[in-house]
This record gives sequence, C-alpha cells and structure tokens, in this order.
Amino acid sequence: MAEGPPWQALRFAKGGRRVSTPAPSSPSSSEVEASFSHCREITRREARNFYYGLRLTPEPRRSAVYSIYAWMRYADDQVDEAADLATKRVRLASLREMTADALGGKVPTSDDGPSFWPAFVDTLARYPIDHAHLTAMLDGLAEDLDHAGYDSWESLDRYCYRVGSTVGLVCIRIWGLRPAASLAQAEELSTARGRAFQLTNILRDVARDFDDTPRRVYLPQSLLSAHGLSAESLRAWSGPAICSALMHHAAQRARDLYAQSAPLESLIDPACAPALWGMTQIYSRLLDVIDADPSAVFGTKRVSLSAARKGLIALTAAVRQRTGVWA
Repeated sequence: MAEGPPWQALRFAKGGRRVSTPAPSSPSSSEVEASFSHCREITRREARNFYYGLRLTPEPRRSAVYSIYAWMRYADDQVDEAADLATKRVRLASLREMTADALGGKVPTSDDGPSFWPAFVDTLARYPIDHAHLTAMLDGLAEDLDHAGYDSWESLDRYCYRVGSTVGLVCIRIWGLRPAASLAQAEELSTARGRAFQLTNILRDVARDFDDTPRRVYLPQSLLSAHGLSAESLRAWSGPAICSALMHHAAQRARDLYAQSAPLESLIDPACAPALWGMTQIYSRLLDVIDADPSAVFGTKRVSLSAARKGLIALTAAVRQRTGVWA
C-alpha cells in the first residue's frame, strides 16, 4: 500500500502520533496487501449502510478506513457471538490486550486465516489517529456488557459518544481537513454527527434490542416517563398516538444533531467529503423513514433503505464531487 499523501502528516503535525519506523516484527508488504484486501471484503460484506459511503473515499485512505471498520467489526463479533457473559468478558479483555499491542506497533498473531491486524497496524502507523478514541470504543463494548439502561439523555450521550462519535473522530483523522479548517471544530461537529448516527441506530433497533437476550433498552427513562410509557408498553405499541409521539420526540433530537453538525463536510478534505456526505444522507434518510411511520420499527421486518436508494445517494455524492460542490 502506497504511503499516504505528504499533506496528511503536515496537516496533523500537532494532532497525533505517527510511526516513522516499522516494528521489528513487521509483516511483509505482501502480507499487508493481503490484509487490506481482507478488510475491504469484510467491509463490503458487513458494513451495509457505511460501505456505500466509504467506497467514495480515495485510495489509500479508503483502505485505511476499511481496516478500522474491520477492527470494529471484529470487536463487536467477539462480544456478540460469545455464549455467556463470562466468555464475553474474557474475549473483551483479550481484545484489549491485542489492541494495546497494535497501538504499540506490534501485529497480534492470528491462527484463523487472513487477518485484519497487519492492515490495522499499518493504518495506525500512517495516520495520526488518537488512540483514546479506539480505547473509548472498547469502553462502549464494556458498557454494553453491564447494560442497565439510561436514566437521562446525558447518560445516553456518553454511550453514543463511545460507540458512535469515536468512529467519526477516527475517520476525520484519516480523511484529513482543509488547510484552514479547525481540528477542534471538526471534532466537535464529528462528535455530534456520530451521536446522530447512533441515535438513528437506536430508534431503528428499539424493538430488536428489547427482544434480545439480555434485554437492552437504550431510550432514556426520562423520555419514557415524560410520555407516560414503560419500555414494555412501548414495545407492545400500547396507545399508538403516545408511542408515536415518543418516537417523534427522539427522532427530532437526532435531527437536531444532524443540523448542528451540518458544517462538517465543509471542513473535510474535498476528496473525502463525498464519503461523509453519502453516509450522512443514508442515515438521515433512514431517520426520515422511521419518523414517517414509527410503528414500522416494531414490525417483523427491519427498517432500512433499499440498495438502489443507497446506490443513488452514492452516485449523487460522486456527481456533486465532480461538479465542484466541495472544491
């Protein structure tokens, strides 16, 4: 994989750590290349909504983002696929150790076929990613293991930051910013955008999470109480007007976060702004579908956008890029 563009190091000279020399046990270039190909396949197969936007990122930054996604997918699967809570904790502890090695420049070993680790470590070496954001993602997984619900929007915001905002904060360090853009402002807006994405996910999966084992209720108790509902009555759709009002309330909060973060694309390197715009359009349109008919979330079919609609959004982003919208 070719070295990232020279401006990448200059633009973030104050921001993060760059590794200029490889670790003693660095994998061969062919192993790294195979690892990036593996990450691309994982993203294509698993990312769904994200893949349509991420593929608009130019290389080599596209492959770098794929490697981050592959690590996140692996982290989720290690916890989700464990049979019991004790196994989940053991797997998460092991993942923390392997990630700590990767953050230190060492490629963790893998015995189960192609690995994303060489690509992940290579990406950490090439881009100034704040390691605290990756650690926060793991903290979000740990928070899920001890899930007890959320009393208020403030407590839910913390969770959304850990599992949603951190993704964007990592991505903007790979995508890069315009020369005059403020990193602090970009991080503030990216934090809001990530919370909007995560709240959209929560609304889409509110019924599935309730039905899961163990049961998870992410909508804050303060919201449920304000509408005179319990998690059980919402799941049963007891009183359609009241239940719809609650869902509209939560959707408006997500919509406000999308609006608050609207200037973010204007700060991102124009070559990568279409990727962010495309993903945001997909998620905000998904929110529109949920808000138009909240009861659909409680049906048997998961609410989603069609592949054709997501493809059209990606095509529109590419056309907007060629016409100089982000130039």
